[in-house]
Amino acid sequence: MEVTEDEKISSDEFMRAEAVLWTHMFNHIDSMSLKCAIELGIPDAIHLHGKPISLSELLSALSISPSKSPHLRRLMRLLTHLGIFAENEANTYSLTSVSIVLVGASKAGATSLSGFVLTMLHPVTLGPFQSMSTWFKSEGEGATPFSAHHGCDVWGVTQRNPSYNEIFNEGMASDVRVLMKVLLKDCKHVFEGLKSLVDVGGGTGSTAMAIAEAFPAINCSVLELPQVVSTVKEKGSVEFIAGDMFDHVPPANAVLLKWILHDWTDEDCVRILKRCKEAVLSKESDGGGGGGAAGFTNYKITPALGLRSVIELYP
Repeated sequence: MEVTEDEKISSDEFMRAEAVLWTHMFNHIDSMSLKCAIELGIPDAIHLHGKPISLSELLSALSISPSKSPHLRRLMRLLTHLGIFAENEANTYSLTSVSIVLVGASKAGATSLSGFVLTMLHPVTLGPFQSMSTWFKSEGEGATPFSAHHGCDVWGVTQRNPSYNEIFNEGMASDVRVLMKVLLKDCKHVFEGLKSLVDVGGGTGSTAMAIAEAFPAINCSVLELPQVVSTVKEKGSVEFIAGDMFDHVPPANAVLLKWILHDWTDEDCVRILKRCKEAVLSKESDGGGGGGAAGFTNYKITPALGLRSVIELYP
């Protein structure tokens, strides 16, 4: 197909356009290099070294063959360009604020975002992006690119794929551990005075555990799908309840939803919120619109978590 006279561009415009396309074509290299660094254990290796580390020392710490030295150097050069690591005058590497929050990938329960990054960059998570055009041309409105690609939603995948289930749960837990440090420090008023709380879709209980430890007077429980509850080890005073939030939410003074509603349609969100309203110990009547459509009459938003906020709904 030939371009029209109006669509013809100059050589300079062509070169700029090509540069933009190349940027978008190869952006995945940045993400995959970050994934590689975490899987190799580079943040932990630099941290454990206790001081800026040379390339040869990093090779040794990672048990990588010296023959891969030029390739590791290229990887580190890209990662320093991205701000993941810093390169010093003595040709040594040190952590930046970005890689500091990745330290602890190999330590269970560590306050590290490595698990979250690996979940988001896992082939199961990224697979649907390879077939988006197929999804757009498919019939029907209900399916998502994820379900079209995998044949089921993410919960179906975690049920039939134990390996991804473990990675997914750890990814969500790693995000929670970092998030709760901020939440319990800057937004503790949200939990003060509560006697009971249920974390809907609370995964392996990292959020509920953190709340229970900070507020021992709160009786914390987690509502999760059976395949998640079956893999959870005892979490102290936190009770785990197998069930479906669309059917029933256990009674409590407060219901916590973290990274739940964004997965569902507006209609499904109203259904979930109605179940939460039923669970909260209140006899007030339903309202209208948004949270009101589910029976809530007021709300409060606290922008205290970077890109995320605490949204409180009141019955």
